[in-house]
Amino acid sequence: MTESSLPAKFRQLNATQMTEDAKRILVRVIRVAFPHSAIPDAPYERTAQTILDEAEASTWWRVALTQGLNALNVVSGGDFTALSDGEALKVLRKVEDSTFFGFVRRTTVLNFYDDHEVWECLGYEGPSFDKGGYIDRGFNDLDWLPEPRIEEYDGPEEFVPYTSGLFAGPAPTVEAQRDTVTQPGSTQTEAGEVRK
Repeated sequence: MTESSLPAKFRQLNATQMTEDAKRILVRVIRVAFPHSAIPDAPYERTAQTILDEAEASTWWRVALTQGLNALNVVSGGDFTALSDGEALKVLRKVEDSTFFGFVRRTTVLNFYDDHEVWECLGYEGPSFDKGGYIDRGFNDLDWLPEPRIEEYDGPEEFVPYTSGLFAGPAPTVEAQRDTVTQPGSTQTEAGEVRK
């Protein structure tokens, strides 16, 4: 028996189909959980469709997704998509440990950030191994970072400690003494006891 052939506990959930409303809620979940103002709706919609497709292939995941999306509307007081970003995030925090949200999060991370349109929006040029690596191709082309401040050191060439106190000078010398507390010595008896 495969996972996709297992029936749901409630028979009406076996016939549950993913609707456009489910996709609309799922897009909102992904946008709230993975907010990027520079990324348009298309990658979010493609990721939602991937989640729906994966759920369609398995009755178990379809039921989990259906129940999760319905739970979001219940916890939201009616319509999850009508909530502000802050309120929607609070609702998602309530379900973040659920199987439903784990499925959505895992599938989103693997698919959303593998979308070439997302790469372009985030400034990622894609993998470089087939182009010889980053050293000779864009390693130092980050135009959004400030130029590093480089100063030459004109001080003495010997080490000068910058702290005072215990660590300022050379390490103190300690005379080696035998540890008679934890090491058995000549006072050991045949029974293995140590006498003082």
